[in-house]
Amino acid sequence: MKKKLLLYANYFYPEIASTSQILTDLCLGLKEDFDITVICSIPCYTGKIENKYKIKKYYYEQLDGIKIIRVRVKDFDKKNKKSRIIHILSYFLNSLTATFKVGRQDIVYTISQPPILGGVLGNLGRIITKGKLVYNIQDFNPEQIMAVSYFKNSLALKLGMLIDKHTCKKSSLIITVGKDMQDTLIKRFYNRDVNNNVVINNWIDEKEIYPLSKNDSKVKKFREKYGLTNKFVIMYSGNIGLYYDLENLVKIFVKYKNYKDIAFVFVGEGNVKDKLINIVNENRANNIIFIPYQDKKDLIVSLNAADIHLVTNSKGIKGVSVPSKIYGCLATNIPIYGILEEESEAWNIIKSSNCGLVVETENYEEIRKNLEMIIKEKEKFIKKHSTGRSYLEKHFTKDKSIEKYREVLKKLESR
Repeated sequence: MKKKLLLYANYFYPEIASTSQILTDLCLGLKEDFDITVICSIPCYTGKIENKYKIKKYYYEQLDGIKIIRVRVKDFDKKNKKSRIIHILSYFLNSLTATFKVGRQDIVYTISQPPILGGVLGNLGRIITKGKLVYNIQDFNPEQIMAVSYFKNSLALKLGMLIDKHTCKKSSLIITVGKDMQDTLIKRFYNRDVNNNVVINNWIDEKEIYPLSKNDSKVKKFREKYGLTNKFVIMYSGNIGLYYDLENLVKIFVKYKNYKDIAFVFVGEGNVKDKLINIVNENRANNIIFIPYQDKKDLIVSLNAADIHLVTNSKGIKGVSVPSKIYGCLATNIPIYGILEEESEAWNIIKSSNCGLVVETENYEEIRKNLEMIIKEKEKFIKKHSTGRSYLEKHFTKDKSIEKYREVLKKLESR
């Protein structure tokens, strides 16, 4: 008889968020091993909610044998703190009450999103269902919030740290998504032994995202649609949010506004996108182009439309979060320009795979010099650093990562 696994996910299929795709892949990969129930929000990643999800408190669905309880949440504006907080609290409280509907569970799996409350939800779910808690830390908070000064109330931040450390202590297994994040976990507890913990990297489905020629009909159509034909495309694809130092990078990119054969492309949405657009408009930099989020089925096309991929993080994010976008970039075999903290997980992946060039976050003069070099020697750079795909296939395939999850969860189940 299969053991029961309850999984909390603020975003789940069919959402486009990276954690949604990872958790959906994980559940589909483990459904033969576990009887899985997912408690998640109704589709809401953009902040807008379909009318059909505004009627009831709970919606019962299935995905290939996986039971899903969707809970109603409030509409929200990603740029409005109060709106986001109300949205998060509605997810937390409704998910908590939904937990009483699932009965006893063997394993309760939660992620560190929403910040702090994702862990609290899992810990309360552990008590309600009598299951063993697995805490998957995708981002450390309050460390991430502190890194970009999103919230500055020191008392609240200290309380948040105490609460999240309590969740760690109550977890039977802690999973981090990078070696630098494991180091942060250990430092949280002053280098003493912490609960059973393991590193399992995130992934991209390499069977869905793979290299396409620039002559591929869909890639050509995409480039034509957005005015990228015959241009050298430097692309950032993903969340245009607080944790990537994008405002300062755009201030560098606008200096290349007269380079008509170069295009800086941002694919996605996020709460700093409007600020970036304002900088671009003020400088009349017509070669900086913004493209909306792409549906999952179209992601292979948009990613392959790049000549160089940008993977960035703000100062202070090392050991706190790993940019999941790096796996999609590796899958396309397109070289990466990494603007990251030295020895962070993404930095080490780029160095180990020789799939691109890395420079320290906030070293703007060096960032500019390397950008000049990449533009000047683009053919040579691409030829030298088209190595990401083989590295991904060796280390970060979906099946490899899911098998690691299967092993640790089975081991936990037998304890």
